[in-house]
Amino acid sequence: MPATSTVLAGDCTTRFETTTGDTRTQRGRVVVLAKPDRTLLVHDRSGYQPVAWLTRPDSLTVEADDDGFAVTAHDAGRTLSVRSHDAGEVVELPVGDAGVPVGECPDLDCGAALVRAGGDVVCLGCDEGYGLPSGATVHDDDTCDDCGLPLMTVERGESLRLCIDYACDSMTDAVRETLDRRFDCPDCDRDLRVREHRGRAFLGCDGYPDCETAFSVPAGVFAGECTCGLPRFETATGVRCLDGTCELDRPADPDHNP
Repeated sequence: MPATSTVLAGDCTTRFETTTGDTRTQRGRVVVLAKPDRTLLVHDRSGYQPVAWLTRPDSLTVEADDDGFAVTAHDAGRTLSVRSHDAGEVVELPVGDAGVPVGECPDLDCGAALVRAGGDVVCLGCDEGYGLPSGATVHDDDTCDDCGLPLMTVERGESLRLCIDYACDSMTDAVRETLDRRFDCPDCDRDLRVREHRGRAFLGCDGYPDCETAFSVPAGVFAGECTCGLPRFETATGVRCLDGTCELDRPADPDHNP
């Protein structure tokens, strides 16, 4: 479920102090925001910057009753405290992820918006989340025939169209169809096989454990063959050999005289 932020407002004394003896005390009608990551912000009516704040402290406590509230945040050598002088207002509000809309949750009991937030697609209603592989493009106009979730395009040698739910479409299986036994190990000439470790596909020598040659699969499409015999990939940062340490894939130095 979404995390919770606490919003408090009232006539308060705000005190910021450090173990070195620095102290700042202010009083006024303020709005206090206690965020899910424990960050504490105190705002008055002037300007966008808080009058006091403590970012991700080690601890944060919020106490409230009919007489008022008290909020205290402790960090290494710093303490920020807010004490109300009246009953004030205290509201707890759910807070989730914000991101780019990519469709709607296919669960008939939910139907809330799906958004891409960083490396995940999350539902703003039921809070289901789906981790995305690097370089994935999510399509908000194309959904999986089986589950109704959005489809994504992932480039691993070729362009692969898959459901964002790995339980529905196995990315490793798709990469295996594209890359398994397609290339030879540069150290022993045996096949490079598609393996999986912690949900991530990679190419490893069929001679393992006698040969431990292995390569991660870049997020990109084939771009010819490297001088070493391995494939090259067109990635977001440029063209590179499957072997990221390949010396034969380095651009020529115009100032170098052999």
